[in-house]
Amino acid sequence: MRYRIRLSYNGSALCGWQRQNNAPSVQQELSRALSLLIGCETEATGAGRTDAKVNAVNYIAHFDAPEAVAAGAADFVYKINAILPKNITVHEILPAREDFHARFSAVSREYHYFIHRRKDPFMESFSYWCKYPLDMDRMNEAAGFLTGTHDFGCFEKTGSNNRTSVCTVYEAEWKTYTPAHVETMGYPASEGDYIVFRIRANRFLRNMVRAIVGTLVDVGRGRYAPERVKSLIESGSRSDAGESVPGNALFLNKVEYPRED
Repeated sequence: MRYRIRLSYNGSALCGWQRQNNAPSVQQELSRALSLLIGCETEATGAGRTDAKVNAVNYIAHFDAPEAVAAGAADFVYKINAILPKNITVHEILPAREDFHARFSAVSREYHYFIHRRKDPFMESFSYWCKYPLDMDRMNEAAGFLTGTHDFGCFEKTGSNNRTSVCTVYEAEWKTYTPAHVETMGYPASEGDYIVFRIRANRFLRNMVRAIVGTLVDVGRGRYAPERVKSLIESGSRSDAGESVPGNALFLNKVEYPRED
C-alpha cells in the first residue's frame, strides 16, 4: 500500500534531500527510520531534490508498506520521530492512491528566500545578511520578467543533466516581513530590514532559485537594470547571471498536487 508523508527539515547539516555516499541526506535518514519501523527495506521517494543546507517545510514524500501502517498511523508518526534525528520531523502519514507519486504528481512547488539588511545575530542561521542597499521596486520589476514559460538554463547549475530547462513560473515577488523576535521581544529594527522572495513554479532546476535571487540582488544594488533578467532568459548563460546566494536562507515551503491526490 502506498503512503504519503509530510515532513519538515533543517538542512544545515544535510547534503539535501537525495541520498549521497559521502554525507547524510533526508532521504537516507527517513528511509532508515521507515525500514526499522516496518521491518523491511523501505525507500522514501521525495517531491524533488533540495541542495545542501536548504530547508523544507511541509515537504512531501511517499513510500510503500503493508496496510498495517494505516491502522496505527498516529502511533507510527510518534515512533518515527523518536528514531529520526532532531533536524527532521514527520507531521503526518496518510494512505495515498496507488498511482500517487511525490515528485511526478506534483503540479507546483514554492520557495521562500530570506534576507536581512541589518546585522542580526538571531537571523544568521536561516537568512542571508545582504550588506548593500537594495531597491525593492527594481527587484520586483525584474522578478516580473520571470513569470511565464521560459528556458531558465541561464540559472541552472553547470553540469546538470535535466532533459529540459524549460519551466513555468506562476508567481515571483519580494515582500517585507517582521520576524518573531522583532515583533514579540522588541528587537531594534526598521521597516524594510527583513525581506523575503517568494517564487512558485511547476518545476525548478538545480540551483535555480539561488541563482535567481543572486541576480535580483545585483539588480537591487543598481549593478544592472531590471531588464537584465529578460535578456538573460532570452540569450544568457549561467556565467552571465548573478552568483548563487547561500543555501541556508532558502526554504521549500509548499508542494501542491491535484485535488484528487
